[in-house]
Amino acid sequence: MTTTPDDTTGTWPGTSAAEEVLDDDFDDDFDDIDELSHDDYASAYETTEGKVYTVGGGDWDTIEAPPEGEQERLVVNMGPQHPSTHGVLRIILELDGETVTQTRCTIGYLHTGIEKNLEYRSWTQGTTFVTRMDYLAPFFNETAYCLGVEKLLGITDQIPERASVLRVMMMELNRVSSHLVCLATGGMELGALTAMIFGFRERETILDLFEMITGLRMNHAYVRPGGLKEDIPAGSEQTIREQVALVRSRLKDTANLLVDNSIWMGRTVDVGYLDLTGCIAMGVTGPPLRATGLPHDLRKSQPYCGYETYEFNVATQTTCDAYGRFLIRLQELEESLNIVDQCLDRLRPGPVMVEDKRIAWPAQLSIGSDGQGNSLEHIRQIMGTSMESLIHHFKLVTEGFEVPAGQVYQAIESPRGELGAHIVSDGGTRPYRVHFRDPSFVNLQSVPAMTEGSFLSDVVAAVASVDPVMGGVDR
Repeated sequence: MTTTPDDTTGTWPGTSAAEEVLDDDFDDDFDDIDELSHDDYASAYETTEGKVYTVGGGDWDTIEAPPEGEQERLVVNMGPQHPSTHGVLRIILELDGETVTQTRCTIGYLHTGIEKNLEYRSWTQGTTFVTRMDYLAPFFNETAYCLGVEKLLGITDQIPERASVLRVMMMELNRVSSHLVCLATGGMELGALTAMIFGFRERETILDLFEMITGLRMNHAYVRPGGLKEDIPAGSEQTIREQVALVRSRLKDTANLLVDNSIWMGRTVDVGYLDLTGCIAMGVTGPPLRATGLPHDLRKSQPYCGYETYEFNVATQTTCDAYGRFLIRLQELEESLNIVDQCLDRLRPGPVMVEDKRIAWPAQLSIGSDGQGNSLEHIRQIMGTSMESLIHHFKLVTEGFEVPAGQVYQAIESPRGELGAHIVSDGGTRPYRVHFRDPSFVNLQSVPAMTEGSFLSDVVAAVASVDPVMGGVDR
């Protein structure tokens, strides 16, 4: 038996008077909603269910009427878990067919609170946090931070020569490994899977060197205020030379595969276009800036760690596109390996930490059968010969050293551009404030300028050419 509403009253059989009143109010509410939906400032299009209105972004009082004849747009989420977003990056794309009409980058999915955590750790412990920001360039994070702390301490000129040379060597090896990841993942995202295999093959060689020197493949905390955690193992110079020569010979594989390759050029030439004016307006640095023809490199313009004494060229292109940034990274791989060779040539025996024992921590390390730890000879000395040394060692490890009040900004040239550390001290044993200017964060704002008006498939190439690392973006 089927129940139907009464044709004369429009109510269901058995409906009470109160229910009829509620039903009338319900209909009135729908009439009010229908009136509100007629927004003169909202776009609209007809569907099988009636007219649909869409308003996106901005304040309500700034919304303008859409152009006449505007058609339906498709909104697509690219990420945050997507192989072509270089990490947990979410890109919201508005499409008109295959053409991107609006690009919005959404960040924050990898936020770790590193900068806030630094306020609750000693100055030396800070290196274990900053090394985890841009996880593809840990030595650059550590060096920028430590150079800033050393400026506040006033010991920049007291850093041993061997420590500065080793810092440069580790950073340039790190630049090579970082660029290899960019070239490998960029190739994979555009379909060049062989380029991915080549890139990660060479990167493994570099990471093996990191593990030999620091004990870790990443997140090393090797650079410390005042110098380095420890010296490189005895006899490792020859191993480094051999591995550098191997990587240099194998780099030709990637170049022979992709340089002047018509398919690769079809995906990268005139893609992700950003000229010098756009770079300057948005503060973009690194390969995207040098691809406009401007040879801006802090290793040349604001040298640190003795970079002014090394011979190398600043790679530039004038294409302003993804292909030019690809060529720049290939050139920088060669230049970085040349700098590593120069570092090995000028390595001389000597300390790797300042002589001031009020700052030098850990004071002595040794590598034994159980891994890395304090030198037994050093422990016997401070515990068996001098109570003052033992007390100082205890206070240095538990409290840390004091840094004079002040603030400093230290910038270095990371694989992605200008990496700056703004450090503020209130005179205590831990930072008052540390903030990093990460190039991935700044360069990421150029993605809309590179992609809006282009095809959907070009978004992948544009993002890959920027090479953002989300650990550095979110911090």
